Amino acid sequence: MPPRPDRGRFIMTHDAVMPHRTRRDSSTPPTWALVLVGVGFFLSGASALVYQVGWQRILALHSGVGIYSIAIIVSAFMAGMGLGSSLGGVASARFSPRQALLLFAVIELAIAAFGVLSPVVFYDLLYLRAAWLYGSLWRAGLLHFASLIVPTTLMGMSLPFLVRAAVGDAATAGRVVGLLYGINVLGASLGALAAPWLLIRFFGISGALRLAAAGNVIVALLALVIGWSWIAARTSSMRSQPAAERDTLEEKQPFALWLALYAFSGFLALSLEILWFRIVSVAVKSNSFTFGAVLFVYLFGCAAGSLGGALFVHRVKRPLRAFLLCQIGILLYASAGALLLVVLPLDAPGYRLLVAFWQGGNRVTADAVIIARLFIVFPAVLYGPAAILMGMSFPILQRAVHDDADACSRKVGWLQTANISGCVLGSLLTGLAGLHWLGTTGSLRALLLIGLLFAFVGFRRRSLRPLFGAMGAMQLMTLAMAPSNEDFWLRLHGTTSTAAIVDEDATGVGAIVRLTNHHAIYTDGKAQSQFPFGGTHTYLGVIPLVIHPDPQEVVIIGLGSANTAWAAGCRNETRRLIVYEICAPQHRLLTRIAAETLNERGMDARFDHLRSFLRDPRVDLRVADGRSALESDARLFDVIEADALWPEFSYSGNVYSREFFTLCARRLKPGGLACTWVPTQRVGKTFRSVFPYSIRIHDRGILIGSLAPISIDVETWSARLNAPDVTRYLGGPAAIQHIHSLLAKARPAAMVRKADIGFNHDLFPRDEFVSPPRF
Repeated sequence: MPPRPDRGRFIMTHDAVMPHRTRRDSSTPPTWALVLVGVGFFLSGASALVYQVGWQRILALHSGVGIYSIAIIVSAFMAGMGLGSSLGGVASARFSPRQALLLFAVIELAIAAFGVLSPVVFYDLLYLRAAWLYGSLWRAGLLHFASLIVPTTLMGMSLPFLVRAAVGDAATAGRVVGLLYGINVLGASLGALAAPWLLIRFFGISGALRLAAAGNVIVALLALVIGWSWIAARTSSMRSQPAAERDTLEEKQPFALWLALYAFSGFLALSLEILWFRIVSVAVKSNSFTFGAVLFVYLFGCAAGSLGGALFVHRVKRPLRAFLLCQIGILLYASAGALLLVVLPLDAPGYRLLVAFWQGGNRVTADAVIIARLFIVFPAVLYGPAAILMGMSFPILQRAVHDDADACSRKVGWLQTANISGCVLGSLLTGLAGLHWLGTTGSLRALLLIGLLFAFVGFRRRSLRPLFGAMGAMQLMTLAMAPSNEDFWLRLHGTTSTAAIVDEDATGVGAIVRLTNHHAIYTDGKAQSQFPFGGTHTYLGVIPLVIHPDPQEVVIIGLGSANTAWAAGCRNETRRLIVYEICAPQHRLLTRIAAETLNERGMDARFDHLRSFLRDPRVDLRVADGRSALESDARLFDVIEADALWPEFSYSGNVYSREFFTLCARRLKPGGLACTWVPTQRVGKTFRSVFPYSIRIHDRGILIGSLAPISIDVETWSARLNAPDVTRYLGGPAAIQHIHSLLAKARPAAMVRKADIGFNHDLFPRDEFVSPPRF
């Protein structure tokens, strides 16, 4: 253990304990000022994540909630931040620390101004009035980048300017920059958690963005107060790192090497984040709160690692070795976590709860302990230590590259640009190509393989060969032990290969599981429907079709087990049945189960309706976001409906909002019908606020609406249902008996002008975020 430093050799400064008693640079702020700057940068990070969550939600309305759309939105957001980091690094070096702090305040005020205006720009202008511009994915990508370029560039510029203001000595730059980064990411983690759990839930998306803007204003005011009260003139130049301090480091590595390593580190970090989010989404049956919880754990781990690393980074004598070990440790831990999920005994302590949840229903209990275990403890165990290592890498990197305080902000900007560029590449390659071609565990194996580059860089140093030779061997062993995609996803559905089939690509994970009396179909871990067909899904498909006199063109949003879509094909008058499904594996799984249920005695009758649906030439199945497709398709239809969806599922608010029902009304032919499942009172009132004429099928929670009067003519409806071709299609007289009783209970539902519990809106999806009635 090193001897305790003599108090006479150290003094407390604004940034850290500094070796050698030297005169403070009067151009840098005092300690109290930097404490306030830290508080401000914490708020800045929180606001940034609220913006990301809110803007991603709004922009997904333009181009859809599919993986390709989300990947493009995230990439556009990060690309702007990378550009801002580069520009901020170059620009900040031209100003004094005090000027840089004042300009940091201006940047925060500009972000706040855009944040307040963003709902108007993104939603009122670009979505409501110019949605036609987003007709193709490439155009949507360009427009997303153009929409986000201003605010995200400003966000990227903030760290270099703050570094310029705060770093007064290159000897402690690693610690200062690490602390600033850690504080900012800590704020970001709490912003990620607060956005869905509190802000959107109680104030809606617009309200959350206004609160984020208020945070930026507070940050700007703090910086302005500090800047204007900081009167001391610059009396000495920024000091280079003392030779004694530099002598304790290993041989200095080229800055270009650090840029390349940090870019590669960003690629791996974002790639792993995508894989972890998919795993957690399936494991906890993702809802609207999952993204915030997953991101909170990830960012909190990064913040803890950065803050902890900043406190001890001055002891690191060999930064390259430490950095490379962190990267290899991240990959090894990520692989071990995936492997343990498959090999752990089903009754292992703590694991038993997860397995029972995977084998159970969709609804998450209100028990706070269960929620904490699912949304916090499980992600923390899965990738918390890896996130800590990611955070520790940052101050280690800063420790290695800074030898001139005047160049600190410029180098920070370049490093952030390199890292964010790697993140963008990881988002696109892993999130789109990797998951599509290799799946989750295949992508993880690919990351392990290319991660050998870190071991190779270390192995090239003669003194480090034994260490990094062993690290490379461990990576190869872990690579060989990685589970297959099928084994991995079967375990996360709580079953075995003899009882289920699974499929995965970039759009999602699907599974069909054989249970005691039926087969259930899952999308991203959530049960959608079951075989044999029947129940609410069948009624949703049949009832609007027999009510409409001539349903030639029909649109169904959501495939699931195909129950609703199959039932909607019961009338011969229907010439085309368009079905939109966002998860491509669903159709492949349905085709596979239809084939596999053929045996030596013939067909399994429980799947006869599915086979007829898959053979139906009228069916036009499209892998796309149904709402986005309906927005861009100017054609009119006779019947439009979204398949039944639990309101707390992610993005369910997009098909239960007043604006969605208004879109349906615009796309209906004269006399056309829209149909929705009514899982909550608010959904029903929102639907009835759009359609002046609607009828309710009471005991099944089904509403059918139109812009024209709907005559309740049970006799005519029953005659259509009793038509030989319809009866035969649906499975005979016994199969339609209950549908007759439901039609007999149809009652008119009055239009709702104002709801005392508030409607669901695109920018305030109350039911999705479980908003209390008074909000």
